[in-house]
Amino acid sequence: MPVISFEHVSKIYPLPAGDVVALDGVDIAIDAGEFVLVMGPSGSGKSTLLNIMGSLDVPTSGEVTIAEKRIGGMDDDLTLLRRDHIGFVFQQFNLIPLLSVVENVEYPLILKGRPNGTRERAQEVLEAVGIAESHFTHTPGELSGGQQQRVAIARALVNDPDFLLCDEPTGNLDSKTGTAIMDLLGRMNREEGKTVVMVTHDPRMTDYADRTIRLVDGRVVE
Repeated sequence: MPVISFEHVSKIYPLPAGDVVALDGVDIAIDAGEFVLVMGPSGSGKSTLLNIMGSLDVPTSGEVTIAEKRIGGMDDDLTLLRRDHIGFVFQQFNLIPLLSVVENVEYPLILKGRPNGTRERAQEVLEAVGIAESHFTHTPGELSGGQQQRVAIARALVNDPDFLLCDEPTGNLDSKTGTAIMDLLGRMNREEGKTVVMVTHDPRMTDYADRTIRLVDGRVVE
């Protein structure tokens, strides 16, 4: 069974100047262990698609199933779905500036109410993504962009989610650092079986993916 499926999903934003159709009858299915790119021109619906996959938004019509749960009408349960099944990686990193590196990664475990072992788990995941122990007590502002993105990936992985949703994760990085981050995501996919869905504008990223979903004007095109 797919970990994510869309059945004739549309998303319409009503605006004073007229409705904006962000998604228009989208049908997709993503299986466990896939590495899938979402590509398309600006305004094609990529971010809306990712937000609905991450249960940050809900469709206007159609059915969305995430981790075997239909998200329509879940309300408060969407928070638990995000917490327990989904890891997010953003272009802007979105780390908490006042917390140390290890505290940033530990934070989702604390929110989950895990009673003990949170610091050890956070350190384990940081080491797995290539952050040296000497950086654990640094704040995000003391790290390079590539290091911050590795910390963000560690934070996304710390709850052992079913899949990772990545929104332009290399967009703020130079080419060499971006390649290193993609190699890391590729390794997580191949060696740990993590399902990865990534929005990108960069056609070079297709080398890492099993397939590419292309959007134009809110519709999937071949």
